[in-house]
Amino acid sequence: MWAKKSGDHLLFSKLKNLLGYSPKKKNLYRAAFTHRSMNIRNDQGMPLNYERLEYLGDSVLSTIVSRYLFEELPKANEGKLTRMKSKIVSREKLNFIGKEMLLIDLLICTGKKEKFGDDIHGNILEALIGAIFIDKGYESCKKILNHVFFKPHIDLDSIANTVISYKSLLIEWSQKNKKNLVFETSSDNGKDPNINFYCKILLDNKVKAKSRDISKKKAEEKAAKRAVHLLKK
Repeated sequence: MWAKKSGDHLLFSKLKNLLGYSPKKKNLYRAAFTHRSMNIRNDQGMPLNYERLEYLGDSVLSTIVSRYLFEELPKANEGKLTRMKSKIVSREKLNFIGKEMLLIDLLICTGKKEKFGDDIHGNILEALIGAIFIDKGYESCKKILNHVFFKPHIDLDSIANTVISYKSLLIEWSQKNKKNLVFETSSDNGKDPNINFYCKILLDNKVKAKSRDISKKKAEEKAAKRAVHLLKK
């Protein structure tokens, strides 16, 4: 089903070094590192790529992180646990961890990997977690993630001080300080086809920060981050 199953030795050799075991259900792990651009299908015509495993891995990771925080922070209330979990499973954090783990080196795709953007790193990580869950079960998956995810990448003290959304932080600050805050976001039809939105932040009718990015959300978040840093200065 995979064209000559190219790169099998490299894939499973690196996975053994990373995870500490040799995967049994190998087709799962091949799928976890196969991008839809390969257009591979099974005998029933169903796509074989990481997207379904990514969906599963997202849910499994959320459950395991919830349990991890419940055990590690026995004095934390529901609100703090919820905020901490949101920071750990945020797209930015998962992208960072996936990149640190060099998972994209194992991605099977067509074209240049750089074209997929930062989210590809987190997507592969979630797909890998989905494959581990099916292959090894919940308890083993939890132990493996403790070794490859929590211990090397999660520092709870640092996480507690992490800003998950500069836009939310800026809105909260403006309301508390009775400032007039406006996000002016529009489509950007400039020369760069990868930049589709332009955001301008006005604070008390004065331009505080500007930004362009691929999506409305990212343009606003980037502009908000710049505004927050300027306000700190």
